[in-house]
Amino acid sequence: MTSLPPSAEHIRAVTEAYLARHPGERDSLAMLFAALAASDDPTSRKTYPAHVTCSAILIDGDRRMLHIVHKASGKTLAPGGHNEPSDQHLRDAALRELHEEAGIPPSAVVPFSGYEGIPLDIEVHAIDTNPSKDEPAHHHVDFRWAFRLDAEHAVTLQEEEVGGYEWRPFTSAASSTVRAKLAQLA
Repeated sequence: MTSLPPSAEHIRAVTEAYLARHPGERDSLAMLFAALAASDDPTSRKTYPAHVTCSAILIDGDRRMLHIVHKASGKTLAPGGHNEPSDQHLRDAALRELHEEAGIPPSAVVPFSGYEGIPLDIEVHAIDTNPSKDEPAHHHVDFRWAFRLDAEHAVTLQEEEVGGYEWRPFTSAASSTVRAKLAQLA
């Protein structure tokens, strides 16, 4: 059986469900709608000027959010990254990245109630040129999925790509848009 990445129709449906909650963000997602209208796979890391990525917003029992240090960028962010062919749905990519980068399996987390099929946040952010990967400057449209740590599980880092981790209170989340949306959940 061949795995297929999330389809443009799936991405569009998830985005429209998200925009039903956040209608004021439609203009900020214009780059996503342009990517969805193009013929290239919107989840491919080689689709420019923008492509989809997915992150896991993981909250522990003390209402803190997991952040990891990405070695490549030096930034402290939620676990996440590019989609792979085995990720049939956007949420699958976030769960896979959480497991790969932080060692936390999908069985140890549950989606936030009301966010089973809708991301907590979608943000468009610029990515600098990377000559070593032959990548021009482009944008990531990051679908950020909210999960609660359901079972105690130690963070085990993927040492090739991740340089550390920390649990931060909602008010210190790296992303201002995630911070604002987490505050609404409080």
